[in-house]
Amino acid sequence: MKLLDQVRESIRLKHYSIKTEKAYVGWIKRFIIFHNKKHPKDMGETEIREYLSHLAINLNVSSSNQNQAFTPWDSRSNNVLLHICTTIGER
Repeated sequence: MKLLDQVRESIRLKHYSIKTEKAYVGWIKRFIIFHNKKHPKDMGETEIREYLSHLAINLNVSSSNQNQAFTPWDSRSNNVLLHICTTIGER
């Protein structure tokens, strides 16, 4: 199953809203594209910081939107993307 399909499935299992699902998928897509379509399992904290800095400096994204962009990786929000990438690494 493709990464974004796994993200969608994980979010649905957690009973998050469709808007939340779309937001997570959108931020993850932009993150992947920013890093030249490199798989998130092959990236880490440095790449996340680079992306968030890009949003703030080059795109003038507000701090609340930067926080939203960080949510799929945030351990306080069940770390949807990290969990999926860890699971992929175990296969």
